[in-house]
Amino acid sequence: MQVILMEKVGNLGNLGEVVRVKDGYARNFLIPQRMARRATAAAIAEFEAKRAELEKAAAVKLAAAQAQGEKLTGMSVPVSQKAGVDGRLFGSVTNHDIADALGKLGFPVDKANIRMPTGPLKTTGEHPLSVALHTDVVVEVNVVVTGEHA
Repeated sequence: MQVILMEKVGNLGNLGEVVRVKDGYARNFLIPQRMARRATAAAIAEFEAKRAELEKAAAVKLAAAQAQGEKLTGMSVPVSQKAGVDGRLFGSVTNHDIADALGKLGFPVDKANIRMPTGPLKTTGEHPLSVALHTDVVVEVNVVVTGEHA
């Protein structure tokens, strides 16, 4: 299926590009999320008429993400979890726990935007992670996991 992108989509294309994607990806993800529309002649003409305001809105989103990224870069995020004597956690610290901790610090972040390359954290200590605030803005944060002893 050919779609016209209404915003920048990672690993796919930029605003306004007409790309070919699998039908299910378009129908089940891109179109319901309002990231894309079917590339019909009418939709392309309508997009061209609205291009300036869509580009302006995208620039505002990017500027907001960059401003939040400057505040968030290098920040230490404390997370407390029950742990044994040897420093291993009884559970694990997931992206949901980190998103909650960032929200408490005044940085609301969606859990899907937290990149954990090694999976959930299972030990106490400092762990560097990246947070993708926008497709072009990825910042590094340090998650400090402390253990609670029962």
